[in-house]
Amino acid sequence: MEIKAIEEKMNKAIEALNHNLTKVRTGRANPNMLDSVLVDYYGCPTPVNQIASVTVQEGKTLCIKPYDSSSLKDIEKAINTSDIGLPTSNDGSVIRITTPALTEETRKGFCKDIAKMAEEAKVAVRNIRRDANDEVKKDKTLPEDTAKDLQEQIQKLTDKFTAKIDEVAKAKEKEVMTI
Repeated sequence: MEIKAIEEKMNKAIEALNHNLTKVRTGRANPNMLDSVLVDYYGCPTPVNQIASVTVQEGKTLCIKPYDSSSLKDIEKAINTSDIGLPTSNDGSVIRITTPALTEETRKGFCKDIAKMAEEAKVAVRNIRRDANDEVKKDKTLPEDTAKDLQEQIQKLTDKFTAKIDEVAKAKEKEVMTI
């Protein structure tokens, strides 16, 4: 197994973690909060950002202006039935979502969610390490020294990516805890 391929797989685990962390609210409005919301647009599930412009106003309000005004009600319905849990207000041309300030208890709950996501990413990295080590062990054509060197390189990569996951999680926790 090639070290570059292992590193690529581990990078994908971090990308998945970063993607999951964009769904965690921080008390500030972020257009990425709507990434998981799909609108039934002419019978086809479509992400909000493809049928409307999503902007942030005053740091706390998302402003969604549909390109096609007839889709306003559909967008509002999709947001209200989604798992983001934020109330919408519709003035007939724009939908506004105001993100409320987070309580200390809510912030701590989000930090637990972040820790759980980070642990899942670490498990993914460890699984990649296990699979790579198994491949090295199975390859009987490799000299013993080369196999040991490969396993050491794989472990160093695992340590590097585990530290990177901790960094990403700490940064997100800091962002959530900042008032």
